[in-house]
Amino acid sequence: MALTNSLGRRPLRSFSEMIDRRVEGVLHRTGRAAGPSTGLEQQIEELRKQLGQLQDKQRSLELLLDGTGRGTARTPTPAQLNKLADQIAAITGDAAAAKRNVYVGFRLLVAVESLGVGRIAGSTMNICGKLATTPLLDAPNDDVLEIGTLYGLFAAALLRMLERLGRDPQLTVVDPLIGAQHQTGATMRPDASGTPVREAAVRTNLSLAGEAGAAARIQVGYSTDPDTRAAVGDRSYGVVIVDGDHSYEGVATDLDWAEEIAAPGGIVVLDDYGDDKWRGVQQAVDEHLAGGGKHTRFTLLGRVSTSGYLRAR
Repeated sequence: MALTNSLGRRPLRSFSEMIDRRVEGVLHRTGRAAGPSTGLEQQIEELRKQLGQLQDKQRSLELLLDGTGRGTARTPTPAQLNKLADQIAAITGDAAAAKRNVYVGFRLLVAVESLGVGRIAGSTMNICGKLATTPLLDAPNDDVLEIGTLYGLFAAALLRMLERLGRDPQLTVVDPLIGAQHQTGATMRPDASGTPVREAAVRTNLSLAGEAGAAARIQVGYSTDPDTRAAVGDRSYGVVIVDGDHSYEGVATDLDWAEEIAAPGGIVVLDDYGDDKWRGVQQAVDEHLAGGGKHTRFTLLGRVSTSGYLRAR
């Protein structure tokens, strides 16, 4: 049976190599010139049978982790996980907690996508990075604003990660929820999950986070709308996640708003900072931090995968 992606092929490569070594060993003992013996043919056939059985079992893992229905496979390598933990440790100063949160965040990512409606947008490393890093930056309060929630699954997972550290997060999300993901300059297409982006899906997914998810405020609208800002700008947020319009103009506008609503010491998470597919994100952030004659309260703490982290003064 052919394997559908590298998830299946990687674990089986060593098994195939073992077959090759067994064949070479038998050929060496029996003599290459003599040709394959009946015993050798039986051994090869048995190994092929074992390989087929292993491939069948491997398919179950593929169904759990491959990219069908979410656009990307959830199959990190040990090297990727270690690199991510090192990046988080460089920002937080806690290597043990960084590694722990990376692994817990990965398990949570797989769990919520398995149980929820829709998917979490983004690469596995970037999602795990945000889930692992944000709780370790010790936000000054438990109010969390997510600009751009898609299906609400990342928000649900982040609530769980914050609760693991003893926080009592209070979530507000802002999103137009217009049936599909909206990005300036990009054509809206049906989502890879096949699920329309709508409030009912977000509510369902936030319920995975228990009481904190059920109590979340959902403000339908664009973060640039004055009415939307007035509705949710009633508090200072300890965490602001900027994951809405990824255009230069969209990020620049959201950063200006974050200047007004981030609490002193607050954390701003910038999705896709440093991602070449969304160059407007880093351009807007870097220009904002440079000032250009305009005051900013933000300092760049660093980057983890393709997300940037700011601290407000």
